[in-house]
Amino acid sequence: MKPQHAYITGFILSILLTFVPLGLLWLHGATSHSFPTHQELRFGFVILALAQLCVQLIFFLHIGQERKPRWNLTALVFAVVVVLILVVGTLWIMTNLEHMQMSDIDIFKGENIFPHADTD
Repeated sequence: MKPQHAYITGFILSILLTFVPLGLLWLHGATSHSFPTHQELRFGFVILALAQLCVQLIFFLHIGQERKPRWNLTALVFAVVVVLILVVGTLWIMTNLEHMQMSDIDIFKGENIFPHADTD
C-alpha cells in the first residue's frame, strides 16, 4: 500500500472509530438508557478505544514497518507500563479517598478544627 493510501485509510478508520462510540452513546440516550446497557456500552467503548489505538499505531506511527522494530517495541512497552502505573495509581488513590470520606470518623470534630460550628 502506498504511504498516502495508508494515511487516508488510517484517517477514515480513525474517523469511523470516533463516531461509532458517539452513535452508541446517542442510541443509549435515545432509548432511555435501555439499549445498549451500561455494561455493554462500557465494553464497546473499551474495544473501540483499543481498535483506535491499533489503527493509530499501525497507520500513523508505522509500528512493525521499520528496520529495527525492537527499539520501537521497547519504547512502546515502556510507555504502556508508565500509563498503567498512572491509571492504576490514580484509581487506587481515588478509591482510598472515597473510602476515607465515607468513614464514620468526623475528623473536624476529633481534631477540634471548627470548635464553634454546630456539627450536629
